Amino acid sequence: MLFQISKYIQFLLKSTNEHGVHSPFVYNLVTKCFYNQTDYEAYKNIYTYKKQLLENKTKIAVTDLGVGSLVTKENQRFVSEIAKNAGTTNKRAKLLYKLTSYFNFENILELGTSLGIATHAMRLGNPKSKITTIEGCPNISAFTKANFENHYLENINLITGNFNDVIKNLPPKTYDLIFFDGNHQKDATLNYFESLLQTAHNDSVFIFDDIYWSEGMTEAWETIKQHPKVTVTIDTFFWGFVFFRKEQVKEHFAIRI
Repeated sequence: MLFQISKYIQFLLKSTNEHGVHSPFVYNLVTKCFYNQTDYEAYKNIYTYKKQLLENKTKIAVTDLGVGSLVTKENQRFVSEIAKNAGTTNKRAKLLYKLTSYFNFENILELGTSLGIATHAMRLGNPKSKITTIEGCPNISAFTKANFENHYLENINLITGNFNDVIKNLPPKTYDLIFFDGNHQKDATLNYFESLLQTAHNDSVFIFDDIYWSEGMTEAWETIKQHPKVTVTIDTFFWGFVFFRKEQVKEHFAIRI
């Protein structure tokens, strides 16, 4: 926790808003997407989906394949507890909705489905998108798959398994968005990044969750920023955005959202 507090103070000192951005691409993203204050009708669905999970008293035996929860180490957890402690916040779910709509992502890969809060938001952002999402815990996966069906969410392929194993067996294709939201460990994160680089095209976006989760995750983020195929990164503290646009000069931004 002290590490995260220290890093947040550093982030506040170095970060800026749209006025400190000179790249037209990043400026438009910040002003038209990040800072878009429109109260979309879809937000009601986002709130409702999360609220139902927060009220759900189903108990699930959880198998943690990554670093697990910072809040509890109990393997028997209520759905409401998972939604409260590990689920995507409404603020971030709304941002995922705006991002998916802004970029019109069609092919999406998510590492770490959990209860599907982020998946649901991305589906709302572009109902025509095809989403592949991977969950390591069989019981959470089964619960979330049934929940998707109850909410009539289509074109979502939920795969249960270890990320490394599933990634190796994914059919050859490119992804417009990859959301890395599971197994917050340095070596694992770098391995997923390297393995999935081949699926990126010029306009792909990689989003890494919790880049200041630990010293290891921050080291992984700094390594990713320096990769020769990466041109632009945006640090929002809770997420790290990676772009591969060859027409962009390599540049790193820290943006307050």
